[in-house]
Amino acid sequence: MNELQKSKYINRELSWLQFNGRVLQEAADETVPLIERLRFLGIFSNNLDEFFKVRYATVRRIVRAGRKGRKALGVYTAEELLPMITDIVIDQQAESLHILQDIYKKLEAEGIHVIKETEIEHEEHERFVKDFFTEEVSPAIETIILREDVELPRIQDLDAYLTIKMVMKGEEAPMYALLEIPSSIDRFIVLPKIDDQDRIIMIDDVIRYNLDSIFNIFDYESISAHMIKITRDAELDIESDLGKSFIEKLSKSVQGREDGAPVRFVFDKTIEKETLDFLLNKLDIENDDSIIPGGRYHNRKDYMGFPSLGRKDLLYPKQKPLPIKGITLDCSMFEKIAQKDYLQYAPYHTFAYTIKFLREAALDPKVKSVKITIYRLAKISHIASALINAAQNGKEVTVQIELRARFDEESNMMYAKQMENQGVKLIFGVPGLKVHSKVCVIEREEQEKIVRYGFISTGNFNHKTANIYTDYTLFTADQKILKDLSKLFVFFDTNYIVNKYKHLVVSPHYSRNTFYRLIDEEIEKVEEGGKGYIRLKLNSLSNYAIIDKLYEASQAGVKVDLIVRGICCLIPGVPGLSDNIRGISVIDRFLEHPRVYVFGKGEDSKVYISSSDWMSRNLDNRVEVSCPIYDQDVKREILETLDICWNDNVKARKLNERQDNAYVENDKPKVRSQFATYEYYLNAVNN
Repeated sequence: MNELQKSKYINRELSWLQFNGRVLQEAADETVPLIERLRFLGIFSNNLDEFFKVRYATVRRIVRAGRKGRKALGVYTAEELLPMITDIVIDQQAESLHILQDIYKKLEAEGIHVIKETEIEHEEHERFVKDFFTEEVSPAIETIILREDVELPRIQDLDAYLTIKMVMKGEEAPMYALLEIPSSIDRFIVLPKIDDQDRIIMIDDVIRYNLDSIFNIFDYESISAHMIKITRDAELDIESDLGKSFIEKLSKSVQGREDGAPVRFVFDKTIEKETLDFLLNKLDIENDDSIIPGGRYHNRKDYMGFPSLGRKDLLYPKQKPLPIKGITLDCSMFEKIAQKDYLQYAPYHTFAYTIKFLREAALDPKVKSVKITIYRLAKISHIASALINAAQNGKEVTVQIELRARFDEESNMMYAKQMENQGVKLIFGVPGLKVHSKVCVIEREEQEKIVRYGFISTGNFNHKTANIYTDYTLFTADQKILKDLSKLFVFFDTNYIVNKYKHLVVSPHYSRNTFYRLIDEEIEKVEEGGKGYIRLKLNSLSNYAIIDKLYEASQAGVKVDLIVRGICCLIPGVPGLSDNIRGISVIDRFLEHPRVYVFGKGEDSKVYISSSDWMSRNLDNRVEVSCPIYDQDVKREILETLDICWNDNVKARKLNERQDNAYVENDKPKVRSQFATYEYYLNAVNN
């Protein structure tokens, strides 16, 4: 790939790291409430863990296989990419530590102190910490003595460990141990309030304070503790034993993930070199593994659960989810949806409409069947219980459940077994494809004929994430759309038959060519003297072929506006290449999750909501559904809320070649799109 080709795209992995940099910006933003800033630090850390488990691990596999991987990775070879990733992560980690220290200082000004074990000053706190350790922590601790001649037991992925070094009396060689910090206990321990000040100590420091209690059988001169963490390759290797069910094979593969090769080693940078060398050798950490110096504490993802201490002034104000105008939770949803389509936009609207729809279907004697796709479920799922209830009431319930939803496999398997035991028909995907679509169709007998109702969503049917993810869900009784949806479930059951769809755009068979055609239509408008326009809202845009198509549209004179939360390999605003393309990314209180495609402007525009990003996996290796919006009221609602998002000049960052995450600045009135969208729906309810 020559330099000209390199300049056309941004590497996917590097683009993702810049997205996580935008998350880090929220942690640094002084306009964000203090405890929310800490939680953004937790999100940043959690994101980074998953990145190393999946993307970094993939790059490293390519290097180990002796391949360049440029075709798969784009722009750089795998060998070039590994050190670039490590350098960026080291810089981001250092920045995150500075942000954390700044937040701690501001918390102290608010009377909240996160203290170390050396800062315990009050007798009451001394007794509390010792009692808490004895009663809660000590029984849960696992300690491994490290010896040169004994193989190290397995180190858990992503768990945090304290490396203990004891300098023994009368002996030259130190003694080492690894102490696993219990994950079953909250990381942050709130101490009794004294002098109207809140004090919090981390469980790590509770352990440090009680080291002598753990190691008092050893005769040592000094003892020290430094934290380490390992991240392992999370790729699933599913065996091909035909005698086992898919659930059995996947379950074994998930368990085997725990034995994945290390891909990142994070350590307290104050650790002694002798101790670090001993650990690297003992843990078999190789040169191409990412070795990252960090601070005193790791697993900062735990900051997502930082205690609120009743301080509402340090949190975002609670935002009550709104009803959908024209439809209440007290009425029959089927009766309302029979008259017109409705749009649920969570979390601005309450997710209770989705659950109500399924609960009503479970009880309604006229409902004969329920068919739904499931990708990610909550740990305690109202959706699963509604489907089980429907089966118990004699409905024919079919659930296409994706057991390979990364990091949610175990939860999905648990519910799959429960549903199967209650008579729910389960379909476990399509060979070679993940099912990522979010759809439901219900068949109801009305006046001796079958009438279909259903919904199509951009997000998972998960009432927990619906509080923090923004997603559109279309409730419809449009028989044309729902007939297509029924064909999709036939494909799940008999996937050797490829159906044709008149309205839905379905991956992997039709999406790519359909999107090419829709882009070509906008190009043709310009060629015929008109104006072409495309607006896309996506989580990620990384497929080079479709990026080239957007470049072609830009060069033809089509105006393209992109709202991309995460990865964006397209470079907007490059002279001669993408002059007519503008791009922004919005990171704020909620996770922007909808996928929306708009082709054209005004009443003649074509609008789709979708489960699909424009990545190779979504276009070619997953079952995805993009749904046209025919109801004019719903169409107007989507376009207006998209306008609000595009006009954000508070939390929007520019997407550009520099990848500097610069905020959008202009002379227009300030628009913080997530707050403005809530006001939009509040006004709709009140008018």
